[in-house]
Amino acid sequence: MKLKKKITCPTCGKKETWTLANPFRPFCSERCKLIDLGEWAAEKHRVPGEEVNLESDSEDKEV
Repeated sequence: MKLKKKITCPTCGKKETWTLANPFRPFCSERCKLIDLGEWAAEKHRVPGEEVNLESDSEDKEV
């Protein structure tokens, strides 16, 4: 017997069962998926890393 994995929607916190039938996983719905996408677009979420100075990069390429 396979145990069904329970997940929590990262946007609203609703408990869901992880299934291949849910095209929005790990979100519970398209609405939550789009809310998360909007937060990334608004730069509310960021991937940690070193800050890049774009001005010095463009100066290095100009020869």
